[in-house]
Amino acid sequence: MKNNASLIYNACLIVGDFFALVAAFVAAYILRVKLDPRPLLEPIHAATYLGVFLMVLPFWILIFALLGLYDHNIYEKRFVELGRLFVGSFVGLLFLVFCNFISKTPIFPARLVPIYGFALGFAFLVLFRNLARLVRTELFSYNIGLTRVLITGSTQMTRELVDTLHYSRRSGYKIVGVVGSRKFVDVPHIPTFPSFKKFLEEGRAGDLHGIIQTELYADEWRNAEILTYAQEHHANYRFVPGNSELFVGNIEVELFRSSVPVIAVHQTALFGWGRIVKRLFDLAVGGLLLVLASPLMLLVMLAQKISDPHGPIFFRQTRLTRFNHEFQVFKFRTIRAAYNGLTPEEAFTKMGRPDLIKAYRERGDRIENDPRFSRLGRLLRRASLDELPQLLNVVRGDISLVGPRALIPQELALYSKRHAILSVKSGITGLAVISGRRDIGFDERRKLDLYYVQNWSFWFDLVILAKTVRAVLERRGAE
Repeated sequence: MKNNASLIYNACLIVGDFFALVAAFVAAYILRVKLDPRPLLEPIHAATYLGVFLMVLPFWILIFALLGLYDHNIYEKRFVELGRLFVGSFVGLLFLVFCNFISKTPIFPARLVPIYGFALGFAFLVLFRNLARLVRTELFSYNIGLTRVLITGSTQMTRELVDTLHYSRRSGYKIVGVVGSRKFVDVPHIPTFPSFKKFLEEGRAGDLHGIIQTELYADEWRNAEILTYAQEHHANYRFVPGNSELFVGNIEVELFRSSVPVIAVHQTALFGWGRIVKRLFDLAVGGLLLVLASPLMLLVMLAQKISDPHGPIFFRQTRLTRFNHEFQVFKFRTIRAAYNGLTPEEAFTKMGRPDLIKAYRERGDRIENDPRFSRLGRLLRRASLDELPQLLNVVRGDISLVGPRALIPQELALYSKRHAILSVKSGITGLAVISGRRDIGFDERRKLDLYYVQNWSFWFDLVILAKTVRAVLERRGAE
């Protein structure tokens, strides 16, 4: 049974986008023609202007559709949606300008009208889509528009799906039951069934929209029973492999030896042309940032020599990057010269505070007012200025602007999936930085690194860079 909620929501988005753009260009006309006393290029009547715009507007909506703004997988990706709305608005504006250029009669009464329309259109679209999202979420609270799903299987993935989907207002799903062991279901109001047949016998499948299977049964007929039911009753069917890491990243379906269909799973989505584009971007942006930051770096170097003349300016340490390659990372030294180059255990012991070692490790490798740091060092770390010399590593090709955090070999050895993380270059910033930096634990930071490796895209890099600027300005997770 198909769920029409997404289709209705899509239709509402199309209608809403249409009227948002109409309102924007009507407002643009009023602002420039009615409220601005300056002379016009052409005295175009409002009805003529609106009529021409309404004829062109369907092509603008088509541009939005081609950009995926009506695909269900963009509903919760606000930043991606924002970027696509901007691109779609700009392309739509170019289309209008092109139509004005080839038209025998002008479309716009003044040059500022399309500019006003573009700015207002983008603002109205963002406002409408946020209101639509709020309304949709509120309807979920009343069980309106929910996708009713059955989960089958007794694996850890079953538990993860239940934990993710059971809060209907956030997920948009309602779990009608789980076919499997109760020990994987922590939510009391979700019923469990010993078999798919038992689920059907109890009459719970009348309004089922989809089935998610988390394991393949040894008895092939049990798998066929579930898939056949989904096909015959037009319910959506999804299979989640027990080894969830096997099918993340870049997946291709190809013909092996021209006859056998196989699924090729790449360890990372960053390969081929992606690596070339990323490297060119690092060189261009990293080089530009290095030039712009040079005066500030010179001031920091001068302050370093004045405040602590006996210690080195830079902190150097062996770190790991792609393919287990070791390199020397550059950072401004923030630790007092007496403790530079020592491990935390050695430094705390040397200063006569071995009691701090346990507290340091128990609190995720940090303590308040760490006595190893100099006064200037604390300032540099709070403002993230100690990271600036890593731009040299970026230009040299040791690391990238965005990537997993470059760790020392001893730290990364603690993580079982380190080889997957080391399939791409390490970076100055990454998901861990925009997600809290030191405010999240070691394992959580590595999971974020792994997610980045398996789901890389150039747009993803741009999003992380933009959010890094905000995180630095807010000093989120900085010490």
